[in-house]
Amino acid sequence: MQITIDLPPDLEQDLIRQAGQSNVPVQTLILQALRQITQPLSVSASQWPETILSYEGTTDFPAFESYRDELLPPREPELF
Repeated sequence: MQITIDLPPDLEQDLIRQAGQSNVPVQTLILQALRQITQPLSVSASQWPETILSYEGTTDFPAFESYRDELLPPREPELF
């Protein structure tokens, strides 16, 4: 399929510059952008990165539960 679109000059120049910096043809750059927009996220793209998954925390950091005694009790809801 062939599609023709009119681009504003500034966008055209941005595409040409980006294609040159990426060392790919402008057509390839446009196809990559369109694929990224139209295809749903893959399972791997929606998961946390390995650096986050492997984080073990700081050993001397206090446990979250240790601060519960300092919390105020919840207020009773006012019905009227």
